[in-house]
Amino acid sequence: MAPRPDNARIQRPLKGIPLRALAPNAVTALALCSGLTGVRFAIGAIGRVPGSERWWLEWQMAAALIILAGVLDGLDGRIARLLKGESRFGAELDSLSDVIAFGVSPAIIMFLWSLQALPRYGWLFALGHAVCCALRLARFNAQIDASEQPHKSAGFLTGVPAPAGAGLLMLPLYLWLCTGLDIFRETYVVAPWAAFVGFLLISNVATYSWSSLRLRSGIRLWLLLAVALLGAALIVATWETLAIASIAYVLSIPFGMRSYARVRRQRAAAAARSAQERPAAEA
Repeated sequence: MAPRPDNARIQRPLKGIPLRALAPNAVTALALCSGLTGVRFAIGAIGRVPGSERWWLEWQMAAALIILAGVLDGLDGRIARLLKGESRFGAELDSLSDVIAFGVSPAIIMFLWSLQALPRYGWLFALGHAVCCALRLARFNAQIDASEQPHKSAGFLTGVPAPAGAGLLMLPLYLWLCTGLDIFRETYVVAPWAAFVGFLLISNVATYSWSSLRLRSGIRLWLLLAVALLGAALIVATWETLAIASIAYVLSIPFGMRSYARVRRQRAAAAARSAQERPAAEA
């Protein structure tokens, strides 16, 4: 047997997750931890004296950490694409993180804050949000490789995404934090709202995505100004800004449905013209 040359190298199959995929997965894990930590602050608020400064702070931290989880969830995919670190592992971790951070965690927070005052049925409304979030993500994963996705091909989303659903669910909490009015904490306000948000999560309505928005060149500077003012408003008047943003998002849903219907009509007209031109060309 001839000796192996010293400079020869044994080729070994690569195993494990590439290092470049570690950063986005770490951000996804941070989003999961942020959502669960929000539950910890909600539990801590139960043991505080109602109306005390510490009691208010606990609820503020619970809501803020869900919002932070949403910000982190928006970053992990972009970081993965930037580093070319997409992986099947990351996709699965992202779905599991979304269920916990935007389904389970806000549902528990809203139950501890309000829905537990509704005898027997309060938990069902909280549970319904978590289940609807899980069903939405399961539908998304099942259709991710489907060739026919009308909403996605037109640049729209199907229903409300999980982070937006978590933010919308806590709209009564935002209003309560910025006004102090207990009416927003009443179960007859929170329970129907939770059911409505759960419906939006699993609905088939077309909603805007970033790729569906087309900006004219003349308003780009105005948009940058609006983003800067929005960032300042989030710092100065956090809960008022989140409440206004949530209401604006809900009001945008009918416009998204109308825009998608217009795209469908344009596609149908283009398909009809193509069908009419084909026989003429063949002749």
